[in-house]
Amino acid sequence: MRRLLWYLIAGTRGGINRAKIIKLLNERPYNVNQLSEIIKVDYRTIRYHMDILEENEIVTSAGEKYGMLYFLSSKMEKNYETFLTIWEEVVKK
Repeated sequence: MRRLLWYLIAGTRGGINRAKIIKLLNERPYNVNQLSEIIKVDYRTIRYHMDILEENEIVTSAGEKYGMLYFLSSKMEKNYETFLTIWEEVVKK
């Protein structure tokens, strides 16, 4: 999981936005529109990041269409401290 998180956050374009999404979803569930407004990024861009995070089992979803809420996966919740360590390293740079 550590390597995957490094790749998704520090190894690819858009990693900072994915990290922001993970941090927000740790607080509470959000839908794509809400995340778009909070992060101030286009809806389609957030949708793209959510697809990547879901494919990599970082987030899970519940509901349908625009009302679909996203949550951190149980796998991600167990590794949240690892994520925070990686985030601190990325922010330092």
